Amino acid sequence: MSPGRLPAPVVDGLLVGAALVDTWVNVDLTDPAETVCALLAAFALALRRRLPLTTFVLALPTALITDAVFATIAALYTLSSLSRRLWLPAVCALAFAAADFLPWPWSAVRPAELARTPSLIQLVYTLATAAAPVFLGQLVQAHRELSLRLAEISEAREHERLLTDQSILSEERAQLAREMHDVVSHQVSLIAVQAGALQVGSRDDETRAAAATIRQLSVQTLDELRHMVSVLRASGGRRTELTPQPSLADLRRLVAGSGIEAELETDLPGDLPPTIQRAVYRTVQEALTNVRKHAPGARATVRIHHGDDALHTVVTNTAPTRPALALPSAHHGLVGLRQRAELLGGTVEAGPTADGGYRLHLELPAEGRPNRE
Repeated sequence: MSPGRLPAPVVDGLLVGAALVDTWVNVDLTDPAETVCALLAAFALALRRRLPLTTFVLALPTALITDAVFATIAALYTLSSLSRRLWLPAVCALAFAAADFLPWPWSAVRPAELARTPSLIQLVYTLATAAAPVFLGQLVQAHRELSLRLAEISEAREHERLLTDQSILSEERAQLAREMHDVVSHQVSLIAVQAGALQVGSRDDETRAAAATIRQLSVQTLDELRHMVSVLRASGGRRTELTPQPSLADLRRLVAGSGIEAELETDLPGDLPPTIQRAVYRTVQEALTNVRKHAPGARATVRIHHGDDALHTVVTNTAPTRPALALPSAHHGLVGLRQRAELLGGTVEAGPTADGGYRLHLELPAEGRPNRE
């Protein structure tokens, strides 16, 4: 039902009431036949939406033997607005015109009187009265079908717009993939090659270990970069994970391959929700990356435990032992961690420690439910 329109049962009830008023005004209630036909026609309007032709047939006799024609006109209008065969309401309109024009009983019809001017004028008036509900019903039906067509066109245009947006997005993703492959992949490959050469050619054990770590991280970065490039080049027709999703089982490998002296302490089970496991993994990954970038020579401790119906991930590092190199950074790491934690109903706190180190604390609800307070 459109806004502002009355419910269908209310409209039907009003039509039945109007037909009863028409019956009270124009029907001789002392005549049983007229009364029965008029009441039948009035109450038949309740069926007009489901059985329009039956409703008209039940309402036609009252137009034949009485002057109450409201129910018949309403039934004819409904039939015309619902019927897709134009000939059917046209035939019913002629039947209504004949029933309304000819006197009852038909044995009293005088052919000579029908040919007189008043009778012809009345015939024209009757035909116009019968044609009006047919034309109005056809107009309403055309309006309804036009509204449906416009809705379909709007939906098709919206779908076309979405396809255009997806096409533009696919082109942008493909361009981004080319840039990542041509620039980033090339540079990381050079880093891996140079680190490998340094690992083989150096005689210093510490230098070889550092070169091995650099080469391992470069190779791992290349693998993840190649997977991301393949995703960006995808058309978007199927869902593809950006990378194999990490879990708590990958934490030890992450800490061992971080390139810094780090210790992991955890008592969490491995059956936590995947969103919780990914949040913990990404937090530890970002924290260790920041230690490697901003605190060279520092030692890190990763403690993950459960307490107070919450999961706590604390990454602490000591003060750096040598100056940090100037590396490019967008400063989006902690922002992303906080946003991820907020989506899960948790918090992230980060700041320096009293001994010159740094501490990052992630707290998440035990079941990963968003905080509703």
